[in-house]
This record gives sequence, C-alpha cells and structure tokens, in this order.
Amino acid sequence: HGDDLIVTPFAQILASLRSVRNNYISLTNLPQNSHRSRRPSLVSGPSFNHLSRIEPTDENYVRRAGETLEELDWCLDQLETIQTHRSVSDMASSKFKRMLNKELSHFSESKSGNQISEYICSTFLDKDQEVDVRGEHPVEEAPKEAEEGSRVMSIITGVNNKSLDHTNSVMLTSGVPRYGVHTKTEEELGQCLERVDQWGLDIFKVSDLSNHRPLTAVTYTIFRDRDLLKIFKIPSEKLVSLLLTLEDHYLKDVPYHNSIHAADVTLSINTLLNSNALESVFTPLEVMTAIFSAAIHDVDHPGLTNQYLINTSSELALMYNDESVLENHHLAVAFKLLQNQDCDIFVNLNKKQKQTLRKMVIDMVLATDMSKHMSLLADLKTMVETKKVAGSGVLLLDNYTDRIQVLQNMVHCADLSNPTKPLDLYRQWCDRIMEEFFQQGDREREAGLDISPMCDRHNATVEKSQVGFIDYIVHPLWETWADLVHPDAQDILDALEDNRDWYQSQIPVSPASSSIDLKEDDESNNEE
Repeated sequence: HGDDLIVTPFAQILASLRSVRNNYISLTNLPQNSHRSRRPSLVSGPSFNHLSRIEPTDENYVRRAGETLEELDWCLDQLETIQTHRSVSDMASSKFKRMLNKELSHFSESKSGNQISEYICSTFLDKDQEVDVRGEHPVEEAPKEAEEGSRVMSIITGVNNKSLDHTNSVMLTSGVPRYGVHTKTEEELGQCLERVDQWGLDIFKVSDLSNHRPLTAVTYTIFRDRDLLKIFKIPSEKLVSLLLTLEDHYLKDVPYHNSIHAADVTLSINTLLNSNALESVFTPLEVMTAIFSAAIHDVDHPGLTNQYLINTSSELALMYNDESVLENHHLAVAFKLLQNQDCDIFVNLNKKQKQTLRKMVIDMVLATDMSKHMSLLADLKTMVETKKVAGSGVLLLDNYTDRIQVLQNMVHCADLSNPTKPLDLYRQWCDRIMEEFFQQGDREREAGLDISPMCDRHNATVEKSQVGFIDYIVHPLWETWADLVHPDAQDILDALEDNRDWYQSQIPVSPASSSIDLKEDDESNNEE
C-alpha cells in the first residue's frame, strides 16, 4: 500500500517532513554516521554518498548541517510519538501538570507545605476521578447531605430554594440614578468611579459609597462609559433592574464570593480589555459579553467549594453530574434572571447576536472553574510561544477558538487578580477567602467529614499558603498573560512580585526550621 493517498493533515505533515529530511541528507551529503541522530535513518534505498557533487570543506558548514539534521530528527520524534487522539492543548497541559507536581513534591516536605500542596492539587488540577471497578471495599456510611430533603430539580432555584424572580423595579419618576444606585454619597461615588479604568481601584470603598451595591454601580458605569447601551439599544431601566436583581442573588453572608468580588472581577476585566495590545481586537458584542460574564460569574455562590458539594451529594452536584457544579449553577441562575421581562437587557439583539453571546458567556464562566487552570494556562502559553516562534508580534485571533481562548484566560486572570492589587486590598481579600474556607471546614468538622486542605481554622499557615499560591498558580498565569500583551501588564506583574515578597517576609520562622536553614547554609558554604 505504498501508493495509498494520505489525506489527514497530521499524517501529511509527517510525510512532508520525512521527505524534507531525505532531501536534506541528499543535498548536504552528510555521512550517516557523522551526526548524533536522535532517530534511525529514514533514508531507504542506496546510499547517497556516491553522488557526484562538490563536497563542502568548511567545518562550520558540516557542523551546522549536522545540528540542523538533529533538530529535524527531534521534531520528527516528537510528532511521531504524539497520541493522535490528543490535542496540542492536552500535551502542554500534561507537561505543565508534571512540572507542577515535581515542584510541589519538594514544597510538601513539611507539614504546612504538604497541606498547601494538597490544596493546590485539589483546586487547580483537573484530575480524572479514580474509579474502583472491583467493588471489594466495604460500604461506608454516606456522609450527611449539605442540604436536607430532596427537591424537584427541573426548576432552577437559588441556594436554599430562593426564588429567582426579579426583586427590583426602577422608579421612573425620578429617572435612572447616574451610577445605577440610589445613594446619599453620589458625588463621592462619582469621584471614585472616575478611575473605573485604573487597576487597583478600592472596590471596598465603592461598596460603602454605593449603599452596598458595588456590582450595580461598577457594571452600569462601565456599560455607560463604553456606550454599550446605545450600541445595543439596551433600555437603561432594564439594565439597572437586572443588575440590582443580580446583586440581590449574591449572598451577603458569604465572606468572599459575594457581589464585592463580582464587582472587582468586572473592574479587572474592564481594565484588561483596555490593553493596547488588544486594541480593536474584540468586537463591541465580545466586549459586552466579557463584562457581563464577569458580573454574573459567581452569582448565588454558597461559599462552598465544588468538591464539598460533590462529597456531600448536594442537589447542585446531582443536577450537574459533578462537572463544574457551581459554574453551571451561576450560568443557569443568570440566564434565568434574564428571562424576567424587566431584566432582559438583550431584548434588542438579533437572533445571531443572542446565540453568539450565550455561547461565549457559557465558555467564559465555565473557565472560572479553578480545576481548569492548568488547561487554560497551557493554551495561553502555547499561543504566546507560537507567536514568538512565528516571529509575529501581532495577535491575529482570526477564529472563534483563539478569540474565546484569550477571553477565557482574561476572565481567569481577573478572577485570580487579588494578589496583583495594592497590598492593603490584597490582605482584605486574603482574610475574606480564608474565613470562607474556615467556615466550610467548620461544617466539615461538624458533619464528621475530612476537613479540606486550608479549611482548618486551627491549623492554617496563611502567609506560607499565599507564597505557594503565587509561586505555583498566580505568577505563572500572570507572567504568561504579560507576555501576551507585553508590555501592558508589567506594572501588574511587578505589584504581584512585591506582594509575594511581603507575604514571604511575614512567614514566622520556627527555631527548628531556622536551624535547618543555618545547617544548609553551612553545607553550601563548605562546598564552595
């Protein structure tokens, strides 16, 4: 079957490269044993050494020819060992996971380091579940469910069966407030929101000045400033009604995943969209979709992790088959709210625009599932390195896959942006997320469950956990994003590194660890 036609692109690439290799050896007249080939020769038939041609005598020529053949052989080796059912994204993601696991194996040698390693692995790595096919283990008593009773799951409801009817109607007699919210401190709020495009705006101050409606104030201001209401004929009353209703469905008693966090992520993505490197890259519909996705991305969050909901067989985990449980719920709640006539801000979009927006919102919000982190980072890194190899400094993004990939990583960066903010804001966010973790740990302790990593308030190492979080998760992501939009995010990266150094300086040094460090220093000095 030597003459069979090759039709699949990947096989065609391999065949073409093999042909290139054969021709290269022929043209350079390289002896088969004169180079450190990384693969057996693919040349078939008689030797080419007998061909009459001018033999180059330049040693540099021979050396470079051999090195070039080595590079070509290496490329062929890599391509031929690729499993054809795996994508380039899977390859990069798997490699990054191996690298991270290797790094964490050193980090987890201490008790506190081990807890942090477990947290990073359980949160940011999308592992395949281990399946017991033998059934030899004794049946264990099922843990208590997170929520009592069984409910009909054909109806989308909020946490604790909260109704998803819209809860706010804008009084038209006085018109829509300038920033979408009624507040006695409107002038001060306006001064604060003048800096809505700047990185590190104090969202806690915005919350105080907006009568605790930061998400409504921020999102309404961004929509207005970007002229999105005019472009898409969005009735301002509907926008405010949706935002107030959306904000009501962020739970106020949840320490971290509340409307302040949603507002902060919305602010962050608004700033990232303004990057010079992304100027004129995204359409107004894509810009609006990104801002809307950030605003809704954690709505009705119960302050518990996906893994907790899965472990306790919660109604949400059952409904979404353990897959991106919370992220699917946030999307369902948001789109359910849009069905309220007073909240349908996309009423004047055409059918194609509505379909595009819905698909992109789903893709972006699902990307906020932290277990997808490594895949997102691998895709972004592949894009950055491909751009470098191609020698092009221009982001083409001429297809949906590339465009949504950048937007997914953008919302992921915005969701992991706390450590890049001014230190006083970062510390407040850190206190909030730790308290949310601790409250989950308290529930796990009370229910007799294993306490999740970083959720035990009696055994936490906050400072060290933040350093590990930055070193292994946040910095690699932001460093890659900074490469993509270079040099636009350099200040953000610098702030991240400064904050990392501050938390490193706050790690309490135990006598045991300090003596070990001294011993290691002595050993290294002796070696020198």
